[in-house]
Amino acid sequence: MTAYDIAPESARITATPAAATRVYNRAVGYYRAWKNRRAFYRLGEMSDAELADIGLTRADLFVAVDLPFGSDPTVKLRSIAGLRAASVEELARKVA
Repeated sequence: MTAYDIAPESARITATPAAATRVYNRAVGYYRAWKNRRAFYRLGEMSDAELADIGLTRADLFVAVDLPFGSDPTVKLRSIAGLRAASVEELARKVA
């Protein structure tokens, strides 16, 4: 006899929705990553000046495009832009 055989009925019922929720959340995550990847490819059509306006360079796009398909490249771009902004602010404080 296993622990599953003697587990109360309520424990068995709650296990199934948790698994279904994980599957649902994973599917939603993949859809969001796919949607953001489509928007990411539109960034490649922007000029270098437009990318600079939003705090990115063309090299940043090449770094983010190498991520696996299931991952979201916009998360990597947000990280890169945030680190660049923080380093610029730190440099400005040292100069001032």
